[in-house]
Amino acid sequence: MHAKLPRVDRRTFLSLAGAAIGAAPFHALAGRTAAATRGQSSAGGRIPGEVGYGPLQPVRDETTGLPLLHLPTGFRYLTFGWTGDPLADGRATPGAHDGMAAFAGAGSRVRLVRNHEVRSRGAFADRPLYDAVGGGGTTTIEFDAATGTMVEAWTSLAGTAVNCAGGPTPWGSWLTCEETVLGPGAEPSFLESLRQRFAIPDYERPHGYVFEVPADGAGSAEPYRAMGRFVHEAVSIDPATGIVYETEDQGTSGFYRFLPNEAGVLSAGGRLEMLRIADTPRADLRTGQSAGIWRPLSWTPIDDPDPAAVDEGSVFGQGVAGGGAAFARLEGTWYGDGRIYIVSTTGGEAGAGQIWEYDPSGERVRLIFESPGKDVLDMPDNLCVSPRGGLVLCEDGDADNFVRGLTVDGSIFSFARNNVVLDGERNGISGDFRAREFAGATYSPDGRWLFFNAQTPGITFAVTGPWADGPL
Repeated sequence: MHAKLPRVDRRTFLSLAGAAIGAAPFHALAGRTAAATRGQSSAGGRIPGEVGYGPLQPVRDETTGLPLLHLPTGFRYLTFGWTGDPLADGRATPGAHDGMAAFAGAGSRVRLVRNHEVRSRGAFADRPLYDAVGGGGTTTIEFDAATGTMVEAWTSLAGTAVNCAGGPTPWGSWLTCEETVLGPGAEPSFLESLRQRFAIPDYERPHGYVFEVPADGAGSAEPYRAMGRFVHEAVSIDPATGIVYETEDQGTSGFYRFLPNEAGVLSAGGRLEMLRIADTPRADLRTGQSAGIWRPLSWTPIDDPDPAAVDEGSVFGQGVAGGGAAFARLEGTWYGDGRIYIVSTTGGEAGAGQIWEYDPSGERVRLIFESPGKDVLDMPDNLCVSPRGGLVLCEDGDADNFVRGLTVDGSIFSFARNNVVLDGERNGISGDFRAREFAGATYSPDGRWLFFNAQTPGITFAVTGPWADGPL
């Protein structure tokens, strides 16, 4: 199941930009805060006649029979790829399910490439292996969209660390991102401060990179160093240019772009730059922002994207020195209809999250939604653009977590509620996991299935239903 990453010419590259990463127009989103909560009830449903798909209620999983999710009437789901489930080689599926994307396979088959945000010691496969000490990586799942069944799952990358999110490419691969800069080259004082809080393995190779995994095989386990060594979260790609946009998951973070030397061939190198608000050097966008106002921007170069000595601020500091803008903990990013959408997990006056929109053709950025409180939207993380134009937001909040929808006119609603409580029914897993995060939202290429993960205990969901009745 190993496959070489393709080299694509310009015509092929543009022809490949399609349903897997595109979406209906989202440009009508006016940008709202408290006003956008119309339709949001305290029970997590909606006011009749308003946005969304209606109130949420417990729905039983067609795999286990357990009510693991609350969903609107008419939606059904199944689960697969649980932590501990056997992979094709007989090894157990690792935990900490995170970012994910779906790709078209043969016939009705869909390939899901899924991250595992594992920081502990020990790889879960022999090959393709980057660092024998790294416990993270990716698994790939083949799902039959016609029958609603999982076909097979295998390891597609191993030996990496803290694989948080990433993003799909227009040429049919997944870019997986490491959310750590540990390993050789990490500054001793920085490393020691982390050891006081976490059990950190002595990695044999440096971490903090982006790796590529083809949907039809396994990755080469070689990092793209020119894309930067920093606390990566997610990436998105503009198929018109091949430029890769990258988010950084730390308290104060930057938004970056990677301009490849050859579109579609990231191994050929390129240059890394950080977003800068054109008229405000070192702009602080964490708070004090008004929704709907476009800000012109430029880009400042990162002269040393892969520093020999690194801590969490090494690349960010270079960008700020050049006038780069500061965001509050950037996480998910996704391409849709010519725009790039970006999540600031703790941004805004309430510290509950912001959603930003970047327009590559106009070189401008604007805030399109800011959560007025955690009862409306609580620390959004991964996101994707739905085939019908709305945004799907996965929460990583402090209480019960939801999958929320954000409509093209700026209204927010709840679509799914975490109800995972187990008593050993699957792989001996027990516990109340309702306050654990959702991650990895992505649609099947035909738009019929929405896939997402419960990071802990590690479950992949496939949800289908009357999508045309609402905005997702």
